[in-house]
Amino acid sequence: MEMKRLPVLLWLCAALCSPYPLHSRAGDEEPGMELLQKYLENYYGLAKDGKQFIRKKNSSPVVKKIQEMQKFLGLEMTGKLDSSTMDVMLKPRCGVPDVGGFTTFPGSPKWRKNHLTYRIVDYTPDLPKESVDSVIEKALKVWEEVTPLTFSRLSEGEADIMISFAVGEHGDFVPFDGPGTVLAHAYAPGLGINGDAHFDDDEQWTEDRTGTNLFLVAAHELGHSLGLFHSANTEALMYPVYKSSTDLTRFRLSQDDVEGIQSLYGPPPASPDVPVVPTTSSSPEPESLMCSPALSFDAVTTLRGEFLFFKNRHFWRKSLRSPEPSLYLISSFWPSLPSSMDAAYEVTNRDTVFIFKGNQFWAVRGHEEQAGYPKSIHTLGLPETVGKIDAAVSDKVKKKTYFFVEDKYWRFDEKKQSMEPGFPRKIAEDFPGVDSKVDAAFAAFGFFYFFSGSSQLEFDPNAKKVTHVLKSNTWFNC
Repeated sequence: MEMKRLPVLLWLCAALCSPYPLHSRAGDEEPGMELLQKYLENYYGLAKDGKQFIRKKNSSPVVKKIQEMQKFLGLEMTGKLDSSTMDVMLKPRCGVPDVGGFTTFPGSPKWRKNHLTYRIVDYTPDLPKESVDSVIEKALKVWEEVTPLTFSRLSEGEADIMISFAVGEHGDFVPFDGPGTVLAHAYAPGLGINGDAHFDDDEQWTEDRTGTNLFLVAAHELGHSLGLFHSANTEALMYPVYKSSTDLTRFRLSQDDVEGIQSLYGPPPASPDVPVVPTTSSSPEPESLMCSPALSFDAVTTLRGEFLFFKNRHFWRKSLRSPEPSLYLISSFWPSLPSSMDAAYEVTNRDTVFIFKGNQFWAVRGHEEQAGYPKSIHTLGLPETVGKIDAAVSDKVKKKTYFFVEDKYWRFDEKKQSMEPGFPRKIAEDFPGVDSKVDAAFAAFGFFYFFSGSSQLEFDPNAKKVTHVLKSNTWFNC
């Protein structure tokens, strides 16, 4: 096999229960020495010359290789197989060499375009398909948020990044080896198999830490699919040793990861090259409205990990990376969209935001307006008596979208693409505490956020109660 087709073998875990004794009778240390020899050969370029490794363990070349490994892994450079070195060697890790082995990716390949497609060809039975979709999307957003890259999922055909779960030999001449060793592998950017990511379905894939966490593995693997090598920074996602203790609720890329991916693709665009046009003199400047205690919104939605707050002809774009929102004209992003819209919501698995005004709605993907719109809201199954909706929010886990009209709401099944029977229902009955008319709504962090005038309610849909009452502009750090 050509070197450029060698995959990144993720999380090579030595199948050992505890470290071998380091100071013992002759012959007892052989298993530990054998592990050290294989580790240095696989990841640090130790020559496989066939000589008995144990007898030359104190030779200068071997000591230097041990020190090289210890330095890369952030250990004390003793040059000896001490307990801390053995502990790290026994941890799950990525199988690509840490030093001297990067001919796998000659020339630091990268994608030559900013919008990439991906397709999940085969799923694991360990998780619902919707969960796998959501986890892979979340893993890609880790890289999307710090680069100009965007991703959309295909349901058929050839995508840039093809993702699959398989066991044993699966068509790329690099077979998986059962549970507990190699967990996955990925290829560098390029045509054909390059860029693809394969996951060993003999592992127990989970969304938490009870098994092999799919998000952590996928985020690391997709870093390789985008062109990143390993990092010697122990805090980095691209550090070769897998850290199952990572706090998933507070996960974020290290600065080292960010600098690495931005060295290939650059930072995310701060704004379009369109100046913000001030409003007419008859209305207040949007900048001055931002921290007004009376601020209300026409509509609010998420968009690829960011938050959009619409007001008249403008919208504020808020990223969790930046404390301050940016202000834009709606028309500078989407020339055909209406101002003073009624509602907006994102369907993440379709990478689409729907915009509503009156009895019509539009669809956009990123900066692109979708053909075939506007359409009538009644094509969604709303009755003819509904002339407009006040707010909408989509639950990406349950694949349900809620449409709010005065004191009632309808629920739309995104899987079946149809309005559910038994609606409308009273908002106050199913959303206790949300008693006034809803102006806007969006979902984030497991909560629904309902806006009414200058107030905002944080609602827990599982506990079915309001957990916080906030000002509408709380997201602006006012």
